[in-house]
Amino acid sequence: MAARSLHHHHLLLLLFLFLLAGSLSPSPAAALRFDLQSGHTKCISDDIKVGAMAVGKYHVVAPEWYGSSSSSSSSSQPLLPESHRVSLRVTSPYGNSLHFSENVQSGNFAFTASEAGDYLACFWAPDHRPPATVGFEFDWRSGVSARDWTNVAKKGQVDMMEVELKKLEDTIKSIHEEMFYLRAREEEMQELNRRTNSRMAWLGFFSLAICLSVAGLQLWHLKNFFERKKLL
Repeated sequence: MAARSLHHHHLLLLLFLFLLAGSLSPSPAAALRFDLQSGHTKCISDDIKVGAMAVGKYHVVAPEWYGSSSSSSSSSQPLLPESHRVSLRVTSPYGNSLHFSENVQSGNFAFTASEAGDYLACFWAPDHRPPATVGFEFDWRSGVSARDWTNVAKKGQVDMMEVELKKLEDTIKSIHEEMFYLRAREEEMQELNRRTNSRMAWLGFFSLAICLSVAGLQLWHLKNFFERKKLL
């Protein structure tokens, strides 16, 4: 009877962990769809902390008027006209280039962040006459969501419960690291505020000293002027 009760408690604990993993683990992010005019640029930023992995993939969407020719193509990614190409540059918060591709139909990138801050992905379309609108989809993930859990399950030969537990573990680690990261950023901002307040206080004292000095010089000049005119 005690063994049955213990087994029942184990099942309830596993069910609770499974539900918690489903609620905390990041859901697969859908690719973002953008429209870009010829000769224009569009930038997307993502705040990534040091050591986090980031992956991205993008592809140009075939225009509606190109549907018939694309359907007749035997390849999964039909060759689009030259007007429907994009270029991409991914840069770090300090301006270091992490990925660059020019006039492509699709591509992907991956990197591990070595700098904390906003990473920038800038797309631009080549000039074309007449102007064309280039639609493309962009999927950018970082941190826990950048990990391929399907391959983890295949390589490790684990069941879905273990995969969910691994997701939960990585999510908790990510939240823990994010808390320390935010705390460090908060300390940096507080130190910046203290330095700014100190500088403003010194600036105020310096401005007050200059005003008092100018007032003293004006009084000394007026006194000498009246003495010369024998008004005092």
